[in-house]
Amino acid sequence: MPADAKPAAKPAHGGTLSLALDFGPLLVFFLTYKGAGWLMGAGNPITAMTFGTAAFMAAIVIAVIISKVKLGRVSPMLWLSALLILFFGGLTIYFHDQSFIQLKPTIIYSFFALMLFAGLLRGKPLLKYLLQAAYDGLSETGWMKLSRNWALFFVAMAIANELMRRSMSFDSWLAVKVWGVTIVSIVFAAANIPMLMRHGLTLGDSLDSDEVGETTPPQG
Repeated sequence: MPADAKPAAKPAHGGTLSLALDFGPLLVFFLTYKGAGWLMGAGNPITAMTFGTAAFMAAIVIAVIISKVKLGRVSPMLWLSALLILFFGGLTIYFHDQSFIQLKPTIIYSFFALMLFAGLLRGKPLLKYLLQAAYDGLSETGWMKLSRNWALFFVAMAIANELMRRSMSFDSWLAVKVWGVTIVSIVFAAANIPMLMRHGLTLGDSLDSDEVGETTPPQG
C-alpha cells in the first residue's frame, strides 16, 4: 500500500442520534396528545388523538430528513417505521380510530422478527444490515447470536404490545410505550454487550452509547 494511502474510514455510528431520532417523534406524539387533551378537556379524546397523530407524522418525516443530512443515510428500520407511521397515522386520523396507531408497533416488531429468523435459517446475520450497526472486531458467530437475541426480543415485544393494547386504556398504553418499552429496549441492548465482548468486540471507542443506541429497536 502506498505510504500516503489512508486507511478506509470507519462507518459513522451516530447511535445516540439514531436513538434520539427514533424516540423523539414518539415523545412529540406523547406530549402533543397530552397537551391537546389538557387544553380541550377530557371530553375531546378523538381531537387530542388527531393532533397527536398529526404531530407524530410530521416528526417522523423530520427525523428522516435529519438522519439523511446528519448521518448521510436513513437506516432501513427508520424508513420502515416512517412509512408505517404515515400509513397507520393517516388511517387513525381518517377513521378517528386510535387502534390503527396502536397496531403499528406489533407489525414492525413482527416484520423484523421474521426477517431476522429468515436470515438465521440462511446462516446470515441480517441485523448487521437492518440496523446498519458496526461493532469493531465482532465475529460472524457474534453477529448470529445478536441477531437471534433481537429476533426473540422482537417477538416478545410484538406479543407484549398486543396484550397491552387489548387490556389497557390508550393513555396507559401510550405511557408504557413511551417510557417502559424504551427503557427495556436500551437495557436489553446493553445486556448483550458481555456476549459481544466474548465474540470479538473490542473495547475503547467502539463500545459506547453510540453502539447501544444503534442497536435498539424502533420505538415509534
